[in-house]
Amino acid sequence: MPNFLSSDAIRTLFSQAMSTLYQQEVPQYGTLTQLVTAVNERTLEANPELKNRLSAADELSRLSVERHGAIRVGKADELSTLRQMFAVMGMEAVGYYDLSQAGVPVHSTAFRPVSDRALRHNPFRVFTSLLRLELIDDAALREKAAAILAARDIFTPGCRALIAKHQQQGGLNAADAATFVQEALETFRWHAHTTVDSATYHALSQQHRLIADVVCFRGCHINHLTPRTLDIDRVQALMPSRGIDPKTLIEGPPQRKVPILLRQTSFKALEEAVHFNDGTPGTHTARFGEIEQRGAALTPKGRELYDRLLAEAGTGSDNQHHQQHLSEVFGDFPDDEESLREQQLAWFHYRLTEKGEHLPPRAGESVTQLLAEERLSAEPIVYEDFLPVSAAGIFQSNLGDVAQTRSAGNASRADFESALGCAVQDEMALYQQMQQRSLERCGVA
Repeated sequence: MPNFLSSDAIRTLFSQAMSTLYQQEVPQYGTLTQLVTAVNERTLEANPELKNRLSAADELSRLSVERHGAIRVGKADELSTLRQMFAVMGMEAVGYYDLSQAGVPVHSTAFRPVSDRALRHNPFRVFTSLLRLELIDDAALREKAAAILAARDIFTPGCRALIAKHQQQGGLNAADAATFVQEALETFRWHAHTTVDSATYHALSQQHRLIADVVCFRGCHINHLTPRTLDIDRVQALMPSRGIDPKTLIEGPPQRKVPILLRQTSFKALEEAVHFNDGTPGTHTARFGEIEQRGAALTPKGRELYDRLLAEAGTGSDNQHHQQHLSEVFGDFPDDEESLREQQLAWFHYRLTEKGEHLPPRAGESVTQLLAEERLSAEPIVYEDFLPVSAAGIFQSNLGDVAQTRSAGNASRADFESALGCAVQDEMALYQQMQQRSLERCGVA
């Protein structure tokens, strides 16, 4: 058996290297991670029960490493090569997100680990968007953007060679893995010099700021990284005291006793100096820092209720009133684990208790009975994916654009999967399998 480094270990090396790179490039992100760490420590001190639950569920050890990143690419072969690059790190394409419904001309997937073991080791994920050139209204500009993208290669020859080596031999040794991480990092590095003149940049920017961000640079620079917090409201409130300007609204569901899905906020994108290839200096706004608070993964029934209530709540102009209104509307969404489980609104991970170890489940005994007898315990499965409305909200707030509806922006999953080179996985099926595997491990039919 060759002495290959595991994909989990390579993913950890990559996520650590990415975090170091981004903190060097965007020092304010380093300040944000320090704030999140302080809030998490205070939250755990104040809530020993939460600390014990996270520890029992193997969540505590991965709290500080749990991050996601986001990137945007411009053409099909870039997306396809990214799929192959992330495969080296054990990350697969999960979910299809149509952001054009909210006026953002991209569609996306999340590259992430999918097995229980891999998620426990390091759940790092990268939200990856593909530009939809067909949503550029001006035909001449659309063709020009396509030509600019066709002329670039965002991957180093070394990165391509190591992806091929991984595919040929089924893995990479420690030395190759370390080189691979450094080569892969070059794809996500910031480049202050654009590949276009100032007139082209401004023409693309007028179509949509995100189009200029994708088309006008040599790589698909990471546009944000995201630490995980246990109290997003507290971090949002404290950001200004650390010299960080937060976006107006926290995206996603309201604060609850049992958190669900994903809440996100960010600091506003930085205005950074760039140099156009006609010698003109300018500025570009794209990169920011985000934080997330993750809760329970919802079943299709739970998700349908969430989407309906979120649409009913609408959006607000200030966070305090928005959160208050959200909480009122979400009064219709059960906020205790028992109801979420009994009404099949969320997915759960089951474990045998000490009592259950001594008296294992027998044929015919139901989950409800085993829970009542305290022979089985149930813990909500953590949501590992994204919310298109929230993602669009984060993008829009950091691009400074008023949300715009685009009639051409219909979902095009088949086109996306064709560019990707495979079908995206169904996140609901993955959560269902996780729940089922946990019951089988407990010996419950």
